[in-house]
Amino acid sequence: MDTELARTFLAIVAAGNFINAAERLHVTQSTVSARIKVLEGQLGCSLFVRNKAGTTLTPEGRRFQKHALALTRTVEAARHDVGVPRGYRASLTIAARIGLWEGFLLDWLPIIKRQAPDLAIRAEIGFEADLMQGLIDGRIEIGAMYTPQARPGLIVEPFFSEMLILVTTDIEGQEAAGDDGYVTIDWGPEFHANHAASFPDFVGAALSANIGWLGLQHILSQGGSGYFPERLVRDHLAAGRMKKRDDAPEFTMPAYLVYPKIHDTALFDPVLDSMRETAQAKVRLA
Repeated sequence: MDTELARTFLAIVAAGNFINAAERLHVTQSTVSARIKVLEGQLGCSLFVRNKAGTTLTPEGRRFQKHALALTRTVEAARHDVGVPRGYRASLTIAARIGLWEGFLLDWLPIIKRQAPDLAIRAEIGFEADLMQGLIDGRIEIGAMYTPQARPGLIVEPFFSEMLILVTTDIEGQEAAGDDGYVTIDWGPEFHANHAASFPDFVGAALSANIGWLGLQHILSQGGSGYFPERLVRDHLAAGRMKKRDDAPEFTMPAYLVYPKIHDTALFDPVLDSMRETAQAKVRLA
């Protein structure tokens, strides 16, 4: 079905009659009438009742309305996802965990914009399951995450390793895992396994969060402790807002790049190389 027919149908519903719809669409009334005639022929039913009071939907028209909305929205979403903005040679959708955007990929964005000013980037945040599904579906071109799953057709490449450290706002350093102010963060199954082995008596925290940023903001505002990538708390440590618990175990958490095995090397390789170089620079600063 031509989406122009669905748009014309919706314009009539919004305008109340064919005349006003024609004005909104900047076409003649006869064009609007012809489009609706074609649409009704395709559907095999009448969609409107026209009278002196205006235009009203038939029962079939009311049922078709939701389909017309879905059709036009799907086309607009597809145009937004796959279309290249005017003035750019190509576009890439890059998605990652929020912890990898904060203090890393956000710093990388201006770098790639300088290196490839004619490339449009769509940035997204998600969890591993959503990121992997987006890569499988082709909605996401490059993903950065902590716990990817191997899937046919995708390359899973080691990116860099985070060092998870226990930090506290208790500058005296008395707070530990299991204390009232301790916040647990869902850093993935490997972290949970290591944490359980290191703290066998730990039975749970009063507050847990699935996003590190959320837990960190709570601790900074209310006080407490928790495990975070050293990269994310470095400035807070330097400013004296937090202290590292040197007596607590540290955990390594690797990050990965995931992208299609079959890809446009001229488009992907400079972006991937830039991401790798930025990661190496971050590691050297750690």
